[in-house]
Amino acid sequence: MFVRTSEVRGDPARIDDGLRLVREEIYPAVSAMDGCAGMSLLVDRQTGRCIATTSWRSEDAMLASADAVRPLRDRAEQALGSTSGSDVHQWEVAVVHRDHAAPEGAWARLTWLSGDPSMVDHAIDTYRMVVLPKIQELDGFCSSSLMVDREAGRVVGTAAFETREAVEGSRDAATRIRTGVVRELGAKADVEEMEIAFAHLHVPEMV
Repeated sequence: MFVRTSEVRGDPARIDDGLRLVREEIYPAVSAMDGCAGMSLLVDRQTGRCIATTSWRSEDAMLASADAVRPLRDRAEQALGSTSGSDVHQWEVAVVHRDHAAPEGAWARLTWLSGDPSMVDHAIDTYRMVVLPKIQELDGFCSSSLMVDREAGRVVGTAAFETREAVEGSRDAATRIRTGVVRELGAKADVEEMEIAFAHLHVPEMV
């Protein structure tokens, strides 16, 4: 499985306009494309930052969809009031574990790691053997995933929780886990917490 992420910063007051467009137009159009499995949208209502993710059953399907999704991305940028365009990345899905579906009002913590491309395989093993067993024990845990860009030496882990309060309550534990992983991999980490506004990514279990 592969995913494409589109990161955009819009007007916080127009988040719901963008979400409505995703539900009513973009998701139906994207999900009808060959090889598309689903879509999700994460939002930060304070900053206006949004991350739209589409999932694909093969790398070829993802690459073949590039021209078709571009006008949809343009429409989303307009709906969100963005003036800076989107930052688009393509990833391989390395790990997915789902305890249960994320309910309405769920939140996610995203941990972005960057380093030498040679650390990616080690990062995948570390996520499977060290990170996942620990985070799935946290209160309110729903699911987690790890996506990798082998050429760029980047990985992003996403852990979904039932509520914003559950995300906030797990911060200290997540920091301890992350500190050990960063030291082990020699990577740089960035973290953000976002609302799961739309969750229909439909990526199968991959552990």
